[in-house]
Amino acid sequence: MGHNYAKPLTAEARMERVFSRLPEDWNIKMERQRGEKWSVMMQRPDGMQHHETADSLIEALEEVWRALR
Repeated sequence: MGHNYAKPLTAEARMERVFSRLPEDWNIKMERQRGEKWSVMMQRPDGMQHHETADSLIEALEEVWRALR
């Protein structure tokens, strides 16, 4: 009886996964002002764009990526 005990991905692995899947022709803007949340904006070549803010950079990246793919 086998079980899959997958280890949760680290923040670094999650970020690498998102960046490896982003097309080179997408515009990406990531920023954070001191004391503020991370802000991520992505725009596809067809003009569709999405913006998210989150406590961590990877959370914002993943949310924007999900919305635009």
